[in-house]
Amino acid sequence: MVGAKAGDSIAEAVNPTEYVTYFRNEYRNSPTYISGREWSDYEPAYKYGYDTYGTYRGRSFDSVESDLQRKWDETRSASRLPWDEARHAVREGWHYIERAMPGDADKDGR
Repeated sequence: MVGAKAGDSIAEAVNPTEYVTYFRNEYRNSPTYISGREWSDYEPAYKYGYDTYGTYRGRSFDSVESDLQRKWDETRSASRLPWDEARHAVREGWHYIERAMPGDADKDGR
């Protein structure tokens, strides 16, 4: 289950089950969706976004992307997405959480 690393305040703002359900229902509507890819390809990327947001809380996605990329292959499970495809789902997950958190969590003005 997602959220083990994210911390209580994130789980309070974004229910991990609702997060996964939202993206399971919406991933094909993303402008970055790649035809022929399945939920089993995208799910690890969205979960990675949820889990790592808590780890890097207060920092922007762009500032930690190189770290996330290096660790993607260790966490991707059976996903067929290379980082250049997975990064979009991870980023979408980060922005979803940021919108739910009080204040400007990563100080980017959004």
